[in-house]
Amino acid sequence: MRAGVVVAAQPGVEDLAVRAEELGLHSFWVNDTPMVHGDPFVALSLCAKATSRIKLGIGVTSPALRSAPAAASGLASLNALAPGRIICAVGTGNTARRTLGMRPTTAARLENFTAALQNLCAGRSTEYREGDRVRDIRFLHAGAHVNTADPIEFVVAALLGPKAAAVAGRRGTGLISFGLLDPTAWHALHDTRRHAAQGTPRDLDSYTDSRADSYVVTSLHLLDEDEDPHGDAARDATGHLVLSLLAFAADTPAFAEQLGPEERKAVRQLLDRRGTTATAPDRHTKLYPNYLGRIAPQDRDLVLPSLMNTLALVGTRDDLLARITTLEQAGVDELLIQPVIDPPTEMALLAKLLT
Repeated sequence: MRAGVVVAAQPGVEDLAVRAEELGLHSFWVNDTPMVHGDPFVALSLCAKATSRIKLGIGVTSPALRSAPAAASGLASLNALAPGRIICAVGTGNTARRTLGMRPTTAARLENFTAALQNLCAGRSTEYREGDRVRDIRFLHAGAHVNTADPIEFVVAALLGPKAAAVAGRRGTGLISFGLLDPTAWHALHDTRRHAAQGTPRDLDSYTDSRADSYVVTSLHLLDEDEDPHGDAARDATGHLVLSLLAFAADTPAFAEQLGPEERKAVRQLLDRRGTTATAPDRHTKLYPNYLGRIAPQDRDLVLPSLMNTLALVGTRDDLLARITTLEQAGVDELLIQPVIDPPTEMALLAKLLT
């Protein structure tokens, strides 16, 4: 299986990209969450100039954040700096919208946005709508400004499950998911994508490179001999993923109701500690500061073993390789880790494990 890394956009990110390339990792991604992270286009511009081989990914952008012309211009500009090395993940804007106190957009709007980006980034015309006014648009410049000749890889975020997989099938894209380590779920997503792709008229080579790779974002913790798999070190390495799920549950009561008793208790504790409620109109300002950052020691008790095991890879080398092999057999092409403790060391561990 291939290996990659996801980080928050911030000054100095290009140094991590250089190190990831030196380690032989396949891809380097930055988040597109405007209210809690830096701008991914700025960050990847620096990375593009500092590297020569590694793929550079934005994940996950959304029509609820950016218009298709603006996003396509940013992507095609990056493609001019790093020809053929750009990956764009598109989604409904779950976290990025919730950090604004808003709800994600729809699968239909996501599909239209994906189609528009694919067409524009390949130098084709696409339909653009504002209210009742509809126009065909395309890049009116090329060459040194943007690159529409080299393909950009697109993947759809699988938060919506079958709906997202169907969009990926119809648009000929890959999939990316956050913390989805269940091989059965991946088999179902791939089956849905294949079914949706059947009979869909399209010329994939006209706007993409026709690949349909699958990526999973997680965290990785290799246990020392006799180390507690749920001890402080393991909780610190995986806690950002667990707290992101608890924040989502705290913000989405219908999802919280599907969790077990212990997990629902952790959601209530998180709300209490953040001084908010599941219905407070400003809860996003309390739940999402330091989103996907290193957790505070006082929150370690919220990092439940059940959620660690669901969202992250913790174990001995043999344990990790066994789980990774199962994911690979389920059609996952690349494992992306989101390190927070010591990114260079965690990237080196991933490279040693997989490359």
